[in-house]
Amino acid sequence: MTPPPVPILYSFRRCPYAMRARLALAVSGTRHELREVKLSAKPDAMLAASPKGTVPVLVLPDGTVIDESLAIMRHALAQRDPEGWLDRDDPALIARNDGAFKHDLDRYKYPERSGSVAVEHRQRALDFVREIDERLADGGQLGGGARGLADAAIMPFIRQFVAVDAGWFETQRLARVETWLAGHLASDLFAAIMRRAPVWAPGNAPVLVGA
Repeated sequence: MTPPPVPILYSFRRCPYAMRARLALAVSGTRHELREVKLSAKPDAMLAASPKGTVPVLVLPDGTVIDESLAIMRHALAQRDPEGWLDRDDPALIARNDGAFKHDLDRYKYPERSGSVAVEHRQRALDFVREIDERLADGGQLGGGARGLADAAIMPFIRQFVAVDAGWFETQRLARVETWLAGHLASDLFAAIMRRAPVWAPGNAPVLVGA
């Protein structure tokens, strides 16, 4: 008997956009096929589904393509949301993360690509992280006392910011952010979505993830 078709997720393990999509798929228990891609050699099947060529890309069994990370998160959680993540969404905060903060993060992490002054962008990005630290004072998560969509959407980018120079970040004394980030990175959920998978190629045995 042929098993029912499942969604296909094209992903790249270290991409923060793909991370947050995988977090929502995992917490919702969405069974899917994970196709890890090499960004320097994107598979034709992924480009046929989404010509813009960025991850993540979710292809549903009916052929519908969702190629924006937040849309993938909200789609998965709309099917099943056992922890109530949709109740702890914050579109305005996420938009600032994805906009100004990501702009400064990229120029801090890769100044040679844009000819930017890294420390100037680091300071602007730090202002956003300080605001996150203040938000965490009320319950330890961005939506109160339990993790939610906002935490999962923003955490991978804060992780990336901290990792650029962890020693410098420690001197900023943002204890709430450090505790929050450490808790997410130590969670079973994060461990599950960061398991390594071989780079996908046509004909490979499918890597099935989820319940």
